[in-house]
Amino acid sequence: MSIHIGAEKGDIADTVLLPGDPKRAQFIAENLLTDSVRYNEVRGMYGFTGKYNGRRISVQGTGMGIPSCSIYINELISEYNVQNLIRVGTCGAIQADLDIGDVILGMAASTDSQVNKINFKGMDFAPSADFSLLQKAFNASKELQINARVGSVLNADSFYSDDPDYWKIWADYGVLAIEMETSALYTLAAKFKRSALAVLTVSDNIVSGEAATADQREKSFMNMIKIALEAVK
Repeated sequence: MSIHIGAEKGDIADTVLLPGDPKRAQFIAENLLTDSVRYNEVRGMYGFTGKYNGRRISVQGTGMGIPSCSIYINELISEYNVQNLIRVGTCGAIQADLDIGDVILGMAASTDSQVNKINFKGMDFAPSADFSLLQKAFNASKELQINARVGSVLNADSFYSDDPDYWKIWADYGVLAIEMETSALYTLAAKFKRSALAVLTVSDNIVSGEAATADQREKSFMNMIKIALEAVK
């Protein structure tokens, strides 16, 4: 048993969805999985295992940012042998043609974090999604008739920045949106030879100033969950 996840061996499926918000984990388990059982409530970071179309699927909250999500990803892999990890979370769009509720499949993740710089002795590592999962998610979006954009995202260390224009250089280079976990997910998946993908929903647009409510962020972004589940069913 890990020190942050109070599950026994076998309680967690080989495929895990990773929302940052533990309440979103509970919402997914209660509304999209059958026979779901809560296996974790340590530190209020809920985790559940249930079934989707007969396949065991787990969903585990990770908290926000690289340090928090890295703890859960490390322990899910090292302690529970999880093979497939799919982040399902929100992001802030930095392209004007992305609207609230749009889905992004993160092909690659840039970051302003120093974590990989430290690990790679000052050199740059390019964290990217597992192609098979990405392809399955893209195909699932087509089958579900959900428009999903494929592209790169920025993993930022700070939610609030002192520089209001920090995002513009990333937008100029085609980055679609900013969030806080994908780079860590892809890096750890590469390290441990596991499959990972980020399926994200636009919760606000930094260009236009549009933003979703907290309740919408928790409950309303179902399309990304459906895509993630269909990709691994």
